[in-house]
Amino acid sequence: MYLLPLLFPLLNLFISCLLGKFLGKRVLFILVVNMFLAAIFSFWIFYEVGINKSVCYIDLGAWFHLGLLKLNWFFLFDSITSVMLVLVVFVSLLVHLYSIDYMNGDPHIIRFLGYLSLFTFFMLMLVTSGNFVQLFLGWEGVGLSSYLLINFWYTRVQANKSAMKAIIVNRFGDFGIYFSLLVMFFFFKSFDFGVVFNLIQFLDAQPEISFLGIELRRVDLIVIFLFLGAIGKSAQLGLHTWLPDAMEGPTPVSALIHAATMVTAGVFVLIRSSPILEYSISGLFLVSLIGGLTALFAGTVGLVQYDIKKVIAYSTCSQLGYMFFACGMSNYSVGLFHLFNHGFFKALLFLGAGSVIHALLDEQDMRKMGGLIKLMPLTYIAILVGSLSLTGFPFLTGFYSKEMVLEIAFSKFSINSFFIYWLGVFAAFITSFYSIRLIYLVFFTKPNSYVRAVSSSHESSSFIFYVLGFLGFLSIFIGFIFKDLFIGLGTDFWANSIFNLYINSDILYAEFLDHYYKLIPLVFSIAGLSFSLFIYFVIYDYTLFIVSNRFFRYAYFFLAKKWYFDLLYNNIFVFNLLSAFYLLTFKVIDRGLIEFFGPLSFVRLINKFSVLLSSFQTGFLYNYIFIVLLGLMFFIKLIFSLFFPDFNAFFNFGLFACLLSLVIFLSFDSKKQNT
Repeated sequence: MYLLPLLFPLLNLFISCLLGKFLGKRVLFILVVNMFLAAIFSFWIFYEVGINKSVCYIDLGAWFHLGLLKLNWFFLFDSITSVMLVLVVFVSLLVHLYSIDYMNGDPHIIRFLGYLSLFTFFMLMLVTSGNFVQLFLGWEGVGLSSYLLINFWYTRVQANKSAMKAIIVNRFGDFGIYFSLLVMFFFFKSFDFGVVFNLIQFLDAQPEISFLGIELRRVDLIVIFLFLGAIGKSAQLGLHTWLPDAMEGPTPVSALIHAATMVTAGVFVLIRSSPILEYSISGLFLVSLIGGLTALFAGTVGLVQYDIKKVIAYSTCSQLGYMFFACGMSNYSVGLFHLFNHGFFKALLFLGAGSVIHALLDEQDMRKMGGLIKLMPLTYIAILVGSLSLTGFPFLTGFYSKEMVLEIAFSKFSINSFFIYWLGVFAAFITSFYSIRLIYLVFFTKPNSYVRAVSSSHESSSFIFYVLGFLGFLSIFIGFIFKDLFIGLGTDFWANSIFNLYINSDILYAEFLDHYYKLIPLVFSIAGLSFSLFIYFVIYDYTLFIVSNRFFRYAYFFLAKKWYFDLLYNNIFVFNLLSAFYLLTFKVIDRGLIEFFGPLSFVRLINKFSVLLSSFQTGFLYNYIFIVLLGLMFFIKLIFSLFFPDFNAFFNFGLFACLLSLVIFLSFDSKKQNT
């Protein structure tokens, strides 16, 4: 019964592939019912495992056995798994329902829902895995599914390019996970979570090793590789460039990727690997530093975006940064709580944006929107609730987890943690600013769209309305409902699924911080809201001020170019590597050595051999008799070499004489033909 949430999405894939052609759109009802059943069993698992502390281990038998490596199909259901199951399956169910209406006119809607189910299955495989190899299987499957969904409209060139970019950039992160597996097997001779997590404390006592000329602790080496994988999948600073381009896929795909799957995989791996991270102080600092920088970077870039989906995408990147530096502060429960809350209000934002795009005939540029508050008031309320929850507005879902992340960073009382804390605080200010900017440009400014698009704008159908309404309810109350259970002082919800060294646990200090310090992030968030309201609702000529001021003009251009990451990568790595490999592998090897020693040489050899054979066709009987005698001599030589080896020397001399006469004959015959 524990495996049913995994089996239903997999069953959906086979149903859509095998029966979709025959049942048509009637199969959509079956797919949604299966996801609904998966959601019910996920809630049951959450109650059994999370609430009742009944951890479940399922071993389905051997996967493969190779030398010292023995792997089983092993599934682990603990508190972390139960929370992720509820998030992934429930958001996937809502996205399935939403897609039935949103993709109604698409002839390939059945294939689309099949891909969504495949995406869900691989994410569930990842979160329920009991060993790192099975986790890696789900990890790779999530990457494959994202490629299929981003490239769903495969006739669009930009969708092709975005899908290729996503899978190639993620390849760098996948190498990190792959190398971490190699290092684990080298040290532990096992991939099972139980073995690795129990032996990691003994590895910490081992001497340092040299890696690329650098002396590293063995635990640090594993953490660095795991962190590299998490950076790629969760689009952190450096490997983030694929995330905004992934918006080329249909909007329900964006909601599923950003809310419950794909980008949350990196955070999940860090949380699952908490027993490893806890023994790497430098690794924890690196995780928190990159998380804080990503939160600030993504917020600044989101300030100047005009594509409504890309604004929300950069907000995802920023919020993932908060989750990372919560993990870097050794508070994995807070990071997972923020991931859980973020999934609901981020799904609300994306699906609300999809409702706007659907109403405006697929228009995504916010400069061509405006005035929609009168035409789409319910969608406005949904996006407003999602945006306020994103900013951490008091008593909404995002408030309870986002504020706790910053409080924990402050309660570390170290220079490093204070620096990262202020990165997060400024990121909160920026998040509030661009959230109000989005609402203003879409709903309050004067209509800038085409008359045909505005005149046909209307609220979405009941399917979309109910989905948005339910997500809006969760975006308001889910944080309050689960706060004490997940991160309350003294809660035992996580039991042994999350490991904390006592020297790294500071949640007690965060609980009893002075209220003045706790109000700092809230003050900055409200200041960002107020400043944005002042800019967009009071000062109407702010664009003229930006254009006329040289500093702001350059700053705007710098942010619009996304800190030049794409330009640097293209000029330094992509173009140079392509040029080098074109000159080396294509021109020198493929079109040079391989062509010369391969097809060309083979053709020349065949031609020469055919010319040699044709020279025997002279039309004279004595020539043919000579060839027959020569063949007979070879046959006799073979017989005598096998049965009468003493006569080998005589026949070798005879064969030599025959071959010599053959050469003389051919040369004489060729001269005769030439004359």
